[in-house]
Amino acid sequence: MSKTYSPKRDEIDRSWTVVDAAGVPLGRLASVVARILTGKTKPTYSPHIDVGDFVIVINAEQAVLTGRKEDQKVYYRHSGYPGGIKQETARSLRARFPERMIEKAVWGMLPKNRLGRRQLRKLKVYAGAEHPHAAQKPESFDIATVLT
Repeated sequence: MSKTYSPKRDEIDRSWTVVDAAGVPLGRLASVVARILTGKTKPTYSPHIDVGDFVIVINAEQAVLTGRKEDQKVYYRHSGYPGGIKQETARSLRARFPERMIEKAVWGMLPKNRLGRRQLRKLKVYAGAEHPHAAQKPESFDIATVLT
């Protein structure tokens, strides 16, 4: 009789992955990134333990929204005060903070609890092609192989 394996904290091996968002649809990019963050690409995946890897997304400003979503997709936020709801289209959000579009899309695909918040902290998004994580020796991930 075999027992269920549950990885211990010091047995978890985390690596760093670079994903290039240039020319990739936002939702498809977010689903791939969410799978890496949760650890579903590893054989040691466990749904109640954070076993995922760190993900660096570069060229966030070049992620693609299909159709007319650039003008029709609306992002909402609330100040916490009565009548404090704000709305913004994807085009204006991309002009101000292109990183937030990817962060919001990935957050929508993660669990909404302490585990999901811990996994989201491992996501690093940059608008351009440069990132300050060269010391971690990240591996590049070709997202085109997953999407085809």
